[in-house]
Amino acid sequence: MGERNGSIKSFQDLDVYQKLKQLHLEIDELSLQFPKHELYELGSQMRRSSNSAPANLAETWNNKHTKIYLEGISRAIGEVQETEHHLDIARCKKYLDTESHSEFVTRYKECERMLWGLAKAVKFSDSSRLSPLTSHLSRSSAHA
Repeated sequence: MGERNGSIKSFQDLDVYQKLKQLHLEIDELSLQFPKHELYELGSQMRRSSNSAPANLAETWNNKHTKIYLEGISRAIGEVQETEHHLDIARCKKYLDTESHSEFVTRYKECERMLWGLAKAVKFSDSSRLSPLTSHLSRSSAHA
């Protein structure tokens, strides 16, 4: 993605956004295979939380207030954790095998680490009195 060379112009350029969006699409497909009685219960909750994680990044991306952007990142982390919970319940109910569950959780944990890194980079850029929406993007250490 573009962030490694400092050319991020949109939330869509963030690696973590791309990964979360892909995970949502996979969760959506998975949840639609649940038993009919779960489509509007667990399936709906999984679809909502998995979509909310990247949506929170998109919603707060272009905000000039660092605090609001950090709140969006924090909400995205919460949605990732909620989705992990739903995945665990799906595994317990045998809608998801252990191997698939482990793969999803591993990928979500990676996204969570990336989100924490993004938050750290935003805080650093704010403390340096640089624009939170541009300066942290050019820092190769965030790789969010």
